[in-house]
Amino acid sequence: MSRTSRVERTTKESSVLVELNLDGTGEISVDTGVPFFDHMLSQLGKHSGFNLTVKTTGDVDVDSHHTVEDTSLAFGQALREALGDKAGIRRFGDAMVPLDEVLVQAAVDLSGRPYLVHRQPEIVELIGTFDTTLGKHIWESIVAEARIALHVRVLEGRNAHHVFEAQFKAVARALRDAVALDGRVAGIPSTKGSL
Repeated sequence: MSRTSRVERTTKESSVLVELNLDGTGEISVDTGVPFFDHMLSQLGKHSGFNLTVKTTGDVDVDSHHTVEDTSLAFGQALREALGDKAGIRRFGDAMVPLDEVLVQAAVDLSGRPYLVHRQPEIVELIGTFDTTLGKHIWESIVAEARIALHVRVLEGRNAHHVFEAQFKAVARALRDAVALDGRVAGIPSTKGSL
């Protein structure tokens, strides 16, 4: 069974290619034209153990919003498509990740129902040139297309870079557990028979 996907998303604002292999080894190639976002997506690929390729060209001359949003939507779609019918998966995953002064808790349910709960402290509005107000919107976009329930809580932290990075690492580790195949799961892990 191949748990891979390839998603192309093209609008007047961006062109996105995402290739995803859930059973990878953390091989990553990310280029969105937004260096800090590349760094975050690289954390997501590496710490989930997914093989992840992302190539985006967007209207970064305007700002990074469309590029970040469209890439996040494409990643969410790629995750949903790679999961297929979700037979045999663990379905739930959670992680607690420290990064220096930051502590982040993430929990995911590959439920087929999009829902996000996101809590983080106030942080500076820019990391270099990256607009940190996009943080919650990244998760909203991924959740909407992946159709998953995701809870992300920053329990401690003040450095904006660490706050972002620990979130991506925690979500990666939670996803790693949730997508894992479990020999004790027969079929779809739901009493409804579908996810």
